Parts: sequence; C-alpha cells; structure tokens
Amino acid sequence: MRKIFVIGIGAGDPDHLTLQAVKALNQADVFFVLDKGEEKSDLVQLRHDIIEQHVTRPHRLVSAQDPDRDRTAPSPVYASAVGDWRHRRADIYEHFITSELADDECGAFLVWGDPALYDSTLGILEDVLGRGTVAFDYEVVPGISSVAALAAKHRTGLNRPARPVQITTGRQLAAGFPEGADDVVVMLDAHQAFAHLPDGGADVTIYWGAYLGTPDEILVSGRLPDVSDRIQTLRAEARARKGWIMDTYLLRRTPAGDRDDG
Repeated sequence: MRKIFVIGIGAGDPDHLTLQAVKALNQADVFFVLDKGEEKSDLVQLRHDIIEQHVTRPHRLVSAQDPDRDRTAPSPVYASAVGDWRHRRADIYEHFITSELADDECGAFLVWGDPALYDSTLGILEDVLGRGTVAFDYEVVPGISSVAALAAKHRTGLNRPARPVQITTGRQLAAGFPEGADDVVVMLDAHQAFAHLPDGGADVTIYWGAYLGTPDEILVSGRLPDVSDRIQTLRAEARARKGWIMDTYLLRRTPAGDRDDG
C-alpha cells in the first residue's frame, strides 16, 4: 500500500529537524511541495535545503501551485471560505498520491512547525481517504512548533504553576480574552488583535516573535501598553519588506484575584 509521511520540520531553524524526522525523510521516494508564490519562496527553499542536506537515497520532488485562499472573509463566511480552500487542496493531494506515487512507494509532506497545531495537512489527507478514490496509510512525525520556539526564545514557560494555557487565533481573541484563561498563545493574527484589548491590555504582558528560528527573527516583550505600538510598527515594516509575515505571541494577564481594580 502507498504510504505517506507528514513530517514536522520546525518553525524555521534547520536545526529544529529531529532525528525522527531525518529517518522519515530517508524513507520517502517522493516529496510533495506546494508552491506559495514568489513572495514566500523562502518557505519552499527551506524545504528543498532540508531534503538536499539530509536525504541520501534516490528521490523525486513533485510540486503544484497552492490554491489561493481568501483570508479577508468576514467571520460569518470565513468557515465556508476555509472549507472551499481545503477542498481545492484536497484535489491537489489526491492527484499527488494517485498520479505521482506508485503502489509500493512512500511519499512525504514537509509541514512547517508541527502537523498537529493549526495545520491543515492531516485533515485534508483524511478528506482524501474519505473520497475512496485511493488507499494509503500515513504516519505523523511531530515537529517543533512556533509556540515552543517562542517560549524558548523568550526564556519563559507557556503556563504558570497550577494554571492552564490556551492556544487560540487572532479572530477568536478579537472577541475578547478567553474566559478562565490568563495565559493565552495567539496564532494566525493578521490584524493585531492584541492592540484592541480593553483598557489597552493594562494588566497584560506580551511575548511576541516573528519569523521565529530564521535569520529575520524579531522578538519583543514587555507590558502590552508599553510595546504595542512598537510591535505594530515592526510588523508592518517586516511585512512590507518580505511580502509576508508569520508571528506568534503569548499574552500573560495578571490573574483576577491579583489585579488592582482601584
């Protein structure tokens, strides 16, 4: 039966690659790569560099253009826009597996960060299996996520003793700080939701990072009211310079019982 590896390759630092990932890379006959366009060519190049550096067996690379995605859709129709994009990606994955992978071969998708955290690959492969057009098995190799890299770079834990941590998105944070959580990791925030917290986030500390693990890495931390403008400026400049940005941040709020309401 055809086999697929879904390999987490880390948040951007080539040294994030695990020994388990290297072993999986060297079982693959075919590597599937989605081209995200010229602006994000360095994301594709890192995948090529990893393959060239670590794969010692004969292999093939197969690529296709990543379908466009409407990231500006308002919340009421956002789920529908994501569903349409995932369906079009599933068409590409199905073609990869049926047309480019022989029955006894192994293919691999190299996933930024960790495949289990805000990545669509696993869900799309399940969608392809559900279509019943092709049979395959797949194995997941975890990677170092941007969340783990962020905490390491800022030399902080994600949670405080005996307290939970929640991971969410910018769209969700825009509706308010999650109930019952004072330590919140935010991903996929295109609109800097941290800048719109009530009272300017007076009781919040932020640990922010962009392009984590890459030569372009930017780190900022401090009381949110003190550093919010600086983060927004740095983010805008970096996005204009590179054409894209990936950033993640941890918000740490003073617990309710310790806040000074006076």
